[in-house]
Formats: sequence, structure tokens, C-alpha cells
Amino acid sequence: MDSNKDIEQLLENYWNCETSLEEEQTLRNFFHGSSVPASMKETAELFRFFEAEKSNTLHESFEPAVTKELRKRQGGKIVAMVSFTNIARIAAGILVVVVATYFIRQEVRKSYPKEIQDTYTDPQLAFEETKKALMMISNTFGKAKHEAGKIKMFNDAEKKIQTKGTDKSNI
Repeated sequence: MDSNKDIEQLLENYWNCETSLEEEQTLRNFFHGSSVPASMKETAELFRFFEAEKSNTLHESFEPAVTKELRKRQGGKIVAMVSFTNIARIAAGILVVVVATYFIRQEVRKSYPKEIQDTYTDPQLAFEETKKALMMISNTFGKAKHEAGKIKMFNDAEKKIQTKGTDKSNI
């Protein structure tokens, strides 16, 4: 598997993230060796760098030093996360919504008719006008009843004609 063509194919798969762990170990072993072609020297340096970085660890004093530095900064200045411009933007947005709501309500109120108000201040006069209106409606209903009686007469006549027509057809 050490042929250059196989290694090049493995490298192509490696760059496309299509290699298995065993294939990656084969590449690491190949580039760790001394028989690396000149065309792959840069890649060999990269693999050697990866190996060298694996062995690097943090110094024992790292964590205490970081903890000490954090404790120093705890008493530091508190930075405000909300700036004046953000507050002004929010306030402007709320103002726009309130003003728009006010104007919309005004337009809606204009489109509705005003409440009906009493036309008569004297109750006796209002009673007489109501009586007149109800008498007019009553007269109209009386005329309608009279006209409906005529329609009933026509319906009765039609039934008689139909029953005579069916009696003659049965003979």
C-alpha cells in the first residue's frame, strides 16, 4: 500500500473527509517515515505538525494563573450592555405604535354614526307620534290581509278546477 498512487488516492479521500481511522493511521505512518516524495514534503510537514501538537499539554501552573487573573478582574468595571441608541430605537418604535393606534381609533370613530338621540323632549308628544306610526303600520297590515284574502280566493278556485279535471279523467 506504500505506492505513491495509493497514497495520493488516500490523501484525496482524506481532504474530502472520506477516510476511515485505519486509513488515516496509514497516512500518518507514511508521512512519519523518511521515504516521502518531494511533491509531498509540505503535506508531510503538516502531518508531523499534527503529531507534535498531540504531545503538547498545558503547564501545571496554567489553571491557577487563570483563576488568579479572573479573581483580580471580578472587582472591575461593570459594562452596560444596553446603549442609549438601543433604548432610543425601542422608545421610537413604541411611540410609532401608540400614535398609529390613536389615529386609527379616530378614523374608526368617524366612520361609525353617532348614537341615536331622542328627538322629542316632551314624553306626551313622543307618545302621540308613536301612536301615529303604529296606526299607519296597522292600516298597512289590514290592506295586506285584504289582498291576501284575494289570493286565497284564487287558490281555492284553482283547487276546484284541478279536482274537476281529475274527476273527468277518471270517468
